[in-house]
Amino acid sequence: MNLELIRNYCLKKRGVAESTPFDEESPVYKVMSKIFLIANLTPPVSINLKCDPEKAVELRERYDAVTPGYHMNKTHWNTVIIDNSVPDKLIYKWIDHSYELVVIGLKKSERQQLDRL
Repeated sequence: MNLELIRNYCLKKRGVAESTPFDEESPVYKVMSKIFLIANLTPPVSINLKCDPEKAVELRERYDAVTPGYHMNKTHWNTVIIDNSVPDKLIYKWIDHSYELVVIGLKKSERQQLDRL
């Protein structure tokens, strides 16, 4: 797994845009203006993903590469170190989970707009 694969995966999702609001080393992926993934290009390369709080704790206990979200709400965000210790299919699944959580939290008008894309 690498950040280019993650970037391409995110950009294929409906309503997703990439930006660098913080710095050039931290690309952000948003669905309808809401962040669902922040990448960190500076080693150790990592991504921050939104996560259901109970699942977040479970993943942290199970995988050494998963820690509480760096510079994020530790209850709702995990940081995942991209070091090939976690299978790619799981990272893609966690990206999907983060995207879905954000979509569920969108305003009704934003969800309707997303549905039209």
